[in-house]
Amino acid sequence: MKLYYFPGACSTAPHIVACEAGVPLELEKVDLGSKRTATGEDYMAVNPKGYVPALRLDDGSVLTEVSALIEYIADRAPASGLIPAAGTMERYRMAEWIGYIATEIHKGFGPLWNAKLAPEARAAAVAALARRLDLVEKVLARQPFLTGQGFSVADAYLFTVASWAPWVKLDMAPWPKLRDFLARVAARPKVQEALEAEGLAE
Repeated sequence: MKLYYFPGACSTAPHIVACEAGVPLELEKVDLGSKRTATGEDYMAVNPKGYVPALRLDDGSVLTEVSALIEYIADRAPASGLIPAAGTMERYRMAEWIGYIATEIHKGFGPLWNAKLAPEARAAAVAALARRLDLVEKVLARQPFLTGQGFSVADAYLFTVASWAPWVKLDMAPWPKLRDFLARVAARPKVQEALEAEGLAE
């Protein structure tokens, strides 16, 4: 399988899941400006949506969207424990978190990337995102990971998007448990492996 990625983008989440699951991936970096890949492919021909990630499967077909990719990769290695079995309530709870991260937190960061955003609009965007992070903070005050004691695909996704805070100048002081979570996940050897491969390790 080949993962089309951009360093530090949401494509880092499936990359982390693959490393944690022991699922081998070929990496293909995408220039999001030119829409060309490192080997010269037309990325729009790979993924007409134009953004990362995309995963080219072994049969040549392409799967897109973080939420789909992290589940697909984890399901290739069920013994990893990164995602519960299909059809279980635990799996639906995982889907609940993945949906929340995708629609409320990932999208909540979106406006903050706009350097030309008016101050009042930025303040409103930060306030909306803060409410979402407040919920995460309460959960992480009770347990080390989103669904309990074990690291999961949802944690890989949360780690990826919450790590954007310094890039968009979001002060994380109000969420000490989330900050602890980010440090805890960053210290995982397989997470470091993914970050190093993308040139992101400190």
